Amino acid sequence: MAKLNVNGSIMDVQVEDDTPLLWVLREHLNLTGTKYGCGIAQCGACTVHVDGAAMRSCAMPVSAFDETQKIVTIEGLSPDSSHPIQQAWLALDVPQCGFCQPGMIMAAAALLANTPRPTEAQIREEITNICRCGTYNRVIAGVQRAAGSSAAG
Repeated sequence: MAKLNVNGSIMDVQVEDDTPLLWVLREHLNLTGTKYGCGIAQCGACTVHVDGAAMRSCAMPVSAFDETQKIVTIEGLSPDSSHPIQQAWLALDVPQCGFCQPGMIMAAAALLANTPRPTEAQIREEITNICRCGTYNRVIAGVQRAAGSSAAG
């Protein structure tokens, strides 16, 4: 049994200790916005926030967490998609296929929480998520817009 603080609610789940957090979120809590991509914490599709930091959930066992740590998924980022990153993504039509975008949005939101006006170099360095469609330039523009640092923003 694990007790987790997810999107502001304490949740009890019955899983093996080595079950990755990603599968607890998707299969046991029905929070399917967090995606499975690679399973080895490389692609970033599974990115969530843990105590405000972006973390890849596919390689972290549920036993590494307890109810004192605040886990936020894409569903918990904003109840009405009003987060500045989500608004910038909509305004700039950032995604193509969209599969990686929940992870991208979570990584970008964590970056802005720590670095409110990041440079392009900081964005490229901090957001290491992989996008098969190659929307990296739009991701950078979206982060800059959300930060209020782009010409369009």
